[in-house]
Amino acid sequence: MPVFAPDPFAASAADRSACRAAIRDGSKSFFAASLMLPPSVRVSAYGLYAFCRLSDDAVDEAGGNRAAALARLEQRLTAACAGRPDNHPADRALAEVLARHAIPEKLPRALLEGLAWDTQGRRYDTLSELAAYAARVAGAVGAMMTLVMGVRDGPALARACDLGVAMQFTNIARDVGEDARAGRLYLPRVWLDAAGIDPDAFLAEPRLGPGLQRVVADLLAAADELYARAEPGIAALPLSCRPAIRAAGLIYAEIGRAVEANGLDSVTRRARVTGARKAGLLAAAILPTGGGGLSAPPLPETAFLVEAVTHHPVPAARRLPPWWNVSGQVVRVLDLIEVLEERDAFRRSAAS
Repeated sequence: MPVFAPDPFAASAADRSACRAAIRDGSKSFFAASLMLPPSVRVSAYGLYAFCRLSDDAVDEAGGNRAAALARLEQRLTAACAGRPDNHPADRALAEVLARHAIPEKLPRALLEGLAWDTQGRRYDTLSELAAYAARVAGAVGAMMTLVMGVRDGPALARACDLGVAMQFTNIARDVGEDARAGRLYLPRVWLDAAGIDPDAFLAEPRLGPGLQRVVADLLAAADELYARAEPGIAALPLSCRPAIRAAGLIYAEIGRAVEANGLDSVTRRARVTGARKAGLLAAAILPTGGGGLSAPPLPETAFLVEAVTHHPVPAARRLPPWWNVSGQVVRVLDLIEVLEERDAFRRSAAS
């Protein structure tokens, strides 16, 4: 597993606290699962998700200036990738995470592309087109999280993207009415046509009916297939990270079960997973998973994310010796001590 040296422009403790608060308040399901991550991984995960949350909020709250808000986000991402982040905790944290884990720019750029599709009011004719959207707004995040956990293998990245797309399908199935009232419709048009639902009429007056229930059920079934497909990838992660990622998948899949328990009514009701149920799923996430299925190719819609990582060079200077390479670690510690002694000597001479 590759390990990378810390960045000289690390985010401050205050920045990290702000990122943690943003996730705690904005994504309770992820925050609950993240508590199971090792502390070092958790810090990077908070920084990554804080920028994702900031991006979502910046576009959603921009009103009629969404294009301008998105252009500003593009500029901020460019600055963070260059190591010159804007004066904001999420920007500084993102810059640190991207550099520390050698994350190719194409991944966070894909997220912003998905947000751009939202600002354009894009609709999706087929499930494949919807998966292409989900690949950008969620699959890219799954790939980045995999890099944060120190895994860069193509098969593991493909399964992480599967999990991200599955989660986004679940979100869409849960939020049909809420999205429609905001003027957004993500359900595949061919499915709506088959169910006898006119998209424009539905947006004007969202109603629950048997046809819509079938569409929601089909989307949840597609999500369940991807949850199962993603499961073998968890075994490719570091042992200490597996329970958190498994918990995230279990909790999101349970949202689908809550939608079903509501009679597939995502128009007048919002499915929720109780705290007690989440606690049970967190406990279940500790159990090991089976192997197999890891080598399945990535979805066609997420292949570009996997290729972006596998083709991204990892600077040799950023690699640290593996933890089991004791001699290599000793040499590195001695080098750091020498640098610190030189700095201390310089400060003493400057002060005299």
